[in-house]
Amino acid sequence: MRRAALAVAGLLVFLNLPFAPGPAAAATQQVMMQGYAYSPAALTVRVGDTVTWMQHDEAPHDVVTTSAPVAFRSPRLSAGQSWSYTFRQPGTYAYYCSVHPDMRATVTVLPAPTTAPPKPAPTTAKPTPARSTAAVPPSSAPTSSVSTSSVSTSSAAAAPVATAPPTMPSPAVQQATAPSLDPMLLVAGLVTGIAVLCLLLLSSRRA
Repeated sequence: MRRAALAVAGLLVFLNLPFAPGPAAAATQQVMMQGYAYSPAALTVRVGDTVTWMQHDEAPHDVVTTSAPVAFRSPRLSAGQSWSYTFRQPGTYAYYCSVHPDMRATVTVLPAPTTAPPKPAPTTAKPTPARSTAAVPPSSAPTSSVSTSSVSTSSAAAAPVATAPPTMPSPAVQQATAPSLDPMLLVAGLVTGIAVLCLLLLSSRRA
């Protein structure tokens, strides 16, 4: 299946390729030597074409140029023989038969046709959008440093605050904060102190 698909794709590509016309094939023209005349007496060909002279008379004939861009001369041809010449330069070639000077003719050689190269298919260029020259407003997004600090601040705010454990009072503080004395003892001590004071006063008066 894969090879068949590749073959079909290659055929489609081949059919879509533009073919440039090749050079025109060279033609071969014939001139008859018959009845002591060249037929046709005036022939037009193109560069690269070949002309063949066919001899049909009993008397011998030949082909000799009298005025031409390139001179040429054929051997004498007997009945049934032929001679060919390929024209390479454009121009007018006048020739005659040296055996029978009254036999005259011309060959006009035109330049080879020029084939213009195939024109490429027109392509429509897509318009490119014009770039805006307006100043781009600054972005409202915070910079990396700001975002980092804000993230760190929020993280610090979101983190629970560690509370210090309650401090235990030292033994000295515990002794200072011992429970108070019995109030009755205080009253008894106060009464005893007053009594002693009174005794001291009485003894001082007797003296």
